[in-house]
Amino acid sequence: MVNEGPNQEESDDTPVPESALQADPSVSVHPSVSVHPSVSINPSVSVHPSSSAHPSALAQPSGLAHPSSSGPEDLSVIKVSRRRWAVVLVFSCYSMCNSFQWIQYGSINNIFMHFYGVSAFAIDWLSMCYMLTYIPLLLPVAWLLEKFGLRTIALTGSALNCLGAWVKLGSLKPHLFPVTVVGQLICSVAQVFILGMPSRIASVWFGANEVSTACSVAVFGNQLGIAIGFLVPPVLVPNIEDRDELAYHISIMFYIIGGVATLLLILVIIVFKEKPKYPPSRAQSLSYALTSPDASYLGSIARLFKNLNFVLLVITYGMLGAVISGIWLDRSKTYKETTLVVYIMTLVGMVVYTFTLNLGHLWVVFITAGTMGFFMTGYLPLGFEFAVELTYPESEGISSGLLNISAQVFGIIFTISQGQIIDNYGTKPGNIFLCVFLTLGAALTAFIKADLRRQKANKETLENKLQEEEEESNTSKVPTAVSEDHL
Repeated sequence: MVNEGPNQEESDDTPVPESALQADPSVSVHPSVSVHPSVSINPSVSVHPSSSAHPSALAQPSGLAHPSSSGPEDLSVIKVSRRRWAVVLVFSCYSMCNSFQWIQYGSINNIFMHFYGVSAFAIDWLSMCYMLTYIPLLLPVAWLLEKFGLRTIALTGSALNCLGAWVKLGSLKPHLFPVTVVGQLICSVAQVFILGMPSRIASVWFGANEVSTACSVAVFGNQLGIAIGFLVPPVLVPNIEDRDELAYHISIMFYIIGGVATLLLILVIIVFKEKPKYPPSRAQSLSYALTSPDASYLGSIARLFKNLNFVLLVITYGMLGAVISGIWLDRSKTYKETTLVVYIMTLVGMVVYTFTLNLGHLWVVFITAGTMGFFMTGYLPLGFEFAVELTYPESEGISSGLLNISAQVFGIIFTISQGQIIDNYGTKPGNIFLCVFLTLGAALTAFIKADLRRQKANKETLENKLQEEEEESNTSKVPTAVSEDHL
């Protein structure tokens, strides 16, 4: 007998024979899945007249195809794949590599200013180009994700990340700053193929009790790459005057990044699959069943912007910046409450940091900045998962992408604005400026309604299944009238 639990694991390499699915009476059918009319029954099989099978299961086909032929082979079976953790870990690693390249110039900007002979503003734009490229490219890439799927997007993002890393090796002379700009632009395009993926990977590959944890693991790679980007470049590239020796140390860093990016590209080719053989959750199975090949991409975006709760989340997400938050969400399902608490704690951390920065105690700065960073990074997977809940069954890639566009737009605005305030008025007024907008963001978050549509889909489909099983049980208990002719 096959156990249909949502967390049952299956091997991707073990095919399930059609006869096994047809013969096993314990295999239940998802209530939202329609039955194909072309099912034939072997004439040699006799059917007992008192069979208690549910009417909807009498003509059950051996495999139910996704309407657009891109879904798993059988939507009636709910299983999680053993490959799922490998997929999310490989993604997290190449996301880490990409975010490292984003911040590697800014963490030692004085060294690169000296090496290339350019201004601080020019080095800053090597990081800000990530924000600029994301805004116009997000919607085309989100369309590509819907059109060609996870594997194609993962391969493209990892390949561009690898290409950008190797292009930078051609910029090891002081007059070759434009080459390093080209390499960084390629990496910034790769980022567009990466940032919208965490919630999509979690939904496609993970069960209902794992999606938030998986999303937070995927997001964690990005945050870890930023942390490593601040730590490693100062160690590999010392602040020295000799440009030839400086070029040697920079080349070591670039070669390491290129080698790691190449290895990760190979792993993506080997590990990444489009989707598991079976849907990992009832909500995902229902999403496949509801998906139409004629669905309008622009219509999906329009529906998202008509969703007031999602619009509020987009606005508040831009005013803020992980694993723990994901685990907590999987256990509690308290999306709005957790989001609001994390936002308020970030605000509290920012206020404390602002008014203790000038005390002269370094350990106080470490504690306040660390606490603030803990809640900021925790908000990232919260935002992704909350958006998926509010907008189900719309595409996870589109909702996550719109959140990231919000983050990039507000990031550019606040980076430039706070920089001007700090230059003209000092550090404390600049931090107070951020505190004001964090307060506004917390207030807007409180107005978001906790409309958890994906959770409702999981519960409703489970209740429907239990109701059908109860009806089957009651039908089987009804006495069957047997005529003398039959005897």
